[in-house]
Amino acid sequence: MLFNQKLQYYKNKMEVDYIENYNGLDENLVRLYNFDKKEANKFKKLLEETVIHKKQKLNLAEVDFIESRNCNLILGLFKSDEGILTKDNENFFCILTLEGFKKMVRLIEPFCKKETRGHQYLYDVDTPTDLLFCPSATAY
Repeated sequence: MLFNQKLQYYKNKMEVDYIENYNGLDENLVRLYNFDKKEANKFKKLLEETVIHKKQKLNLAEVDFIESRNCNLILGLFKSDEGILTKDNENFFCILTLEGFKKMVRLIEPFCKKETRGHQYLYDVDTPTDLLFCPSATAY
């Protein structure tokens, strides 16, 4: 039974969703969740290639190994670290500097080396919405 559960877990796609006011303090989460180290590695490489090296936007709705649940997330460069912004609570923009995205890659690296049930916030900007990287989370 445990083997079948593990097999099912790894067959799923990485998912992205939005949770409004998750703690009763008007704080929100955009989560990248339900993935293994292989998918974490794919995401890290895609982030490095697209945003850091090519300096292009990364629209997660266009990534074949990520399933958007109730929102879309687009990552892109800006002159200052602004975090996640939205006008409609469906389309989110993670806007950071080049250094902010390089730091994000460093925060993702441990998830690429071994399977873990831990989690990591991917930036430290004081905004109402945080970006959470959590491989073992499930749908909210």
